[in-house]
Amino acid sequence: MLFALVDRRLAAKYPFVGITTQIISGINVDATMLISSDVFENSRRRGIQRLEDSINNSEVSCVPLASEYELLTEMCSYLYARIVISCIDNKFLTRRYALSESVRMKKLIEREDGDVVRYIAETLNVNTAFDGRRLRMYFTDYLRLSSRIKSKDWKLVNTEVRGGYVYLGEDKFSRLLQNALQDKIESELPLEIPEEYMYSIREDITYVENLFRSVTGKFNSQFPATLRDLCLPPCIKALLINAQNGVNLSHSGRFALVSFLHAVGMDSNQILKLFSKSPDFDELKSLYQIKHITGELNGTDGYNPPECSTMRTNGICYSPDDFCNNKKINHPIMYYRKKLAVEDRGQKIPVD
Repeated sequence: MLFALVDRRLAAKYPFVGITTQIISGINVDATMLISSDVFENSRRRGIQRLEDSINNSEVSCVPLASEYELLTEMCSYLYARIVISCIDNKFLTRRYALSESVRMKKLIEREDGDVVRYIAETLNVNTAFDGRRLRMYFTDYLRLSSRIKSKDWKLVNTEVRGGYVYLGEDKFSRLLQNALQDKIESELPLEIPEEYMYSIREDITYVENLFRSVTGKFNSQFPATLRDLCLPPCIKALLINAQNGVNLSHSGRFALVSFLHAVGMDSNQILKLFSKSPDFDELKSLYQIKHITGELNGTDGYNPPECSTMRTNGICYSPDDFCNNKKINHPIMYYRKKLAVEDRGQKIPVD
């Protein structure tokens, strides 16, 4: 490891690195002091701010890190946020928090030099190296971290691979490290928190729980009565399940889902509710994107849903069934209408 680079400033900017707990332990700070001592009140406030940022913006904000006190406050705030979120133990909130910390890290490392980037990658157990000034990542790590990104640009066949390493631009490399950090945080939480600790910080726990409910509680993600979910094609059903289970969808996945739901009669607000459980859900941004796809922003009928061949190309054709394998079915909308006709006992519904 490049221990010479790991100082308090680096640990404050990237508090998930192992040296952070060593630094805090080295100055005799423990969890009891963190949750109860007046000395760490600002650390607790900043820890709550990390969670507020996650809930409201899906990205943890950056703060000034000039003094030794500010560096220590930032390190301890990360630990406190993890304690509070472990006490709440809500799977969706944990995913949203993990995403928010990883988005912050991505923006920071894009301004770092190569040695720091390599250290962060090593901390996240990602095998990486430089070839001159070019970043490269071992192909197994690349496959592991890019598997959730369904765009064809990320397929291994569309990358430069030499000697088992995938050569990447800075943006793609930092995007994969973002996934690595998100996975790391999700795998580590929840922590086991003693009951006496939970009692001591119950006001902060209640505050975060109420904030979380206020932001997400106004959305009812149930299917509208007009949508016959039993007739949905497997691809759309899988995208809906992922969205409602807090799994981030690729750009092509979101486009396919929104355009399909619009085509079968759902309005923008109904579609928005179905996206409300996504870890990176932002009401204003999501509604803008939905209205762009549905045509509400420019007074058109919106975009047509992609056909089956496009879904396959984009890697979002999931578990095709017998209906899908019918050569006459070449579009998710056609599948839906055919299934409706079957369910309605032979009612004629046009499929062209």
